[in-house]
Amino acid sequence: MLNVHKLWLFTSMCVVVVVILYFQSEIARLEDVYRKLEFRVLQSHSEARQYTTREPPRDDDNLVVIYNRVPKTGSTSFVGVAYDLCKKNHFKVLHINITANMHVMSLSNQYRFAQNVTKWQEVKPALYHGHMAFLNFERLGTNSRPIFINLIRKPLDRLVSYYYFLRHGDNFRPHLVRKKHGDKMTFDECVEKGQADCDPSNMWLQVPFFCGHAAECWRPGSSWALQQAKHNLVQHYLVVGLTEDMLAFISVLEASLPRMFKGATDHYRSSNRSHLRQTSAKIEPSQRTIDKIQQSLIWKMENELYEFASEHFKFVKKKLLKEANSVPQVFFYEKIRPK
Repeated sequence: MLNVHKLWLFTSMCVVVVVILYFQSEIARLEDVYRKLEFRVLQSHSEARQYTTREPPRDDDNLVVIYNRVPKTGSTSFVGVAYDLCKKNHFKVLHINITANMHVMSLSNQYRFAQNVTKWQEVKPALYHGHMAFLNFERLGTNSRPIFINLIRKPLDRLVSYYYFLRHGDNFRPHLVRKKHGDKMTFDECVEKGQADCDPSNMWLQVPFFCGHAAECWRPGSSWALQQAKHNLVQHYLVVGLTEDMLAFISVLEASLPRMFKGATDHYRSSNRSHLRQTSAKIEPSQRTIDKIQQSLIWKMENELYEFASEHFKFVKKKLLKEANSVPQVFFYEKIRPK
């Protein structure tokens, strides 16, 4: 009887020992799992902090920007800033010089230009600028597409500026004789007499510049051209600024393309670039002339594009200024699967 009792006691103790060892093993296993899980959580938090605080990559050496500058929109002032910054920020600035100042290229030159711009590695990153219409690189079969930027101006202001520029030049090259040199007729007198130089059809330039190389783009008063210009402005341009708000345009570019435009805002404020290339002896048109010009279909369509671009740029600028005056917007990645 005593032996049976001892055997039961021994068996019970063995069971207790086995149970204790089992739970100790489970506790150790769970502690190991917890430590691994804790490490993963801390690692994830660390990575998230890195994603949210790290500066975006700025050393994009393949960056290509095309500024297809519209005449008399302040383009010389803006390009001057780029030339001032290119050495400091380590990028190239290249002027596109098309024969006879033509605004469109032949089909063969469109293809050659697109291939050259995207494959010319030795000059990248690069800013190309010139008086040429928008060019759709996707249509030309390139593997990469450049970033387009531009400035737009109130259509009547641009026409008046160009009218007096042809007669009196500007302060950029004051001694250069322009083709209408010596003609002292004012813009008001020109409109009153119905002369060709002040005909509203001469305003048809910003629409075709944003529309592109299609023949319909250059037909004055084309509704299709206007809609295509709006489409391209939104779909293919990083930013289109306003001549009268050049500083904001430069600030937006500095924020979005710091690889090229770092320091551009302060440079523009402290330099004389805002006063570069002003048309000489310009006389503002009378209200009677303005009313007459604004009755034309061409002015209405060009002004519609300008107003469209203005609203879009104000939206971009508002978001930028809101971000600058509050908590900066960031983005990061999470819930990445599979592990």
